[in-house]
Amino acid sequence: QVQLVESGGGLVQAGGSLRLSCAASSRTFRDYAMGWFRQAPGKEREFVATISGSGGTRSHADSLKGRFTISRDKAKNTVYLQMNSLKPEDTAVYYCAAGRYSSKWSDYTDWGQGTQVTVSS
Repeated sequence: QVQLVESGGGLVQAGGSLRLSCAASSRTFRDYAMGWFRQAPGKEREFVATISGSGGTRSHADSLKGRFTISRDKAKNTVYLQMNSLKPEDTAVYYCAAGRYSSKWSDYTDWGQGTQVTVSS
């Protein structure tokens, strides 16, 4: 089991940037793919990005490519989500998760508590 704690959310104006962090407790952090998902009020959970255990492979949602970038620091047991050119429609609770390399939330077994991102117009 992996305990995950997200941070870095907040209120930002449209066009701004935020970097989310997700710190993992497990010493086997490198064995897990890590993913970011988001959920806006009244909407389903949405895939954002995923990165393999080694960090050598990553994938982003097509609609977010070019604006969002996932990365991981194995030495710090931390995964990041850099978000640029933010739009009001990016407003959501963002969750990090540990599991298999996948865009499906059901392939992830451990989840953080989520961090709120609000983008004002």
